[in-house]
Amino acid sequence: MKEFHSHTIGTAPEGFHGTIVAERNFGSMSILAPLRWSLVVIFVWFGCMKFTGYEAQGIAPLIANSPVMAWMHTLFGIEGASWAIGVLELSTAAALTVGAFVPLLSALGAAMSTATYLITLTFFISTPGVFEPSLGGFPAISAGTGQFILKDLVLLAASVTLLLASRARLPK
Repeated sequence: MKEFHSHTIGTAPEGFHGTIVAERNFGSMSILAPLRWSLVVIFVWFGCMKFTGYEAQGIAPLIANSPVMAWMHTLFGIEGASWAIGVLELSTAAALTVGAFVPLLSALGAAMSTATYLITLTFFISTPGVFEPSLGGFPAISAGTGQFILKDLVLLAASVTLLLASRARLPK
């Protein structure tokens, strides 16, 4: 039996068997794989941290000042909100992991990741202390909160890149 490696997702031609990888774009190496696996590490690590009191207290001001997420404290409390976010982050990591081999889950994981970073980038506007007053405020960002949130811009770009690549490989 010959092994089939597709550049697009679909059914292997007759007589071919093997694994179809969601983002295979040349040979056995994908230029998108580092984006996927970096996001997986981030979501696993941050997701696990959400189950600690330290992290729950750390993200509490971000959630409390967010017009998108403040309801979570009312509904779940500070630790419950953190745990709910942790479940979502670990679910995103799982979808991205399995999505390396299942195109639909690749698209789902990338969409979840994209939504995460779109939401966290809203903290840039809603969270006090993002802009550094000693430097005149905007566009100077604080070393802590401002820079922490701004790095989500590149994570959003990685997520959107995977989402677009995943969509291109979904069966029509």
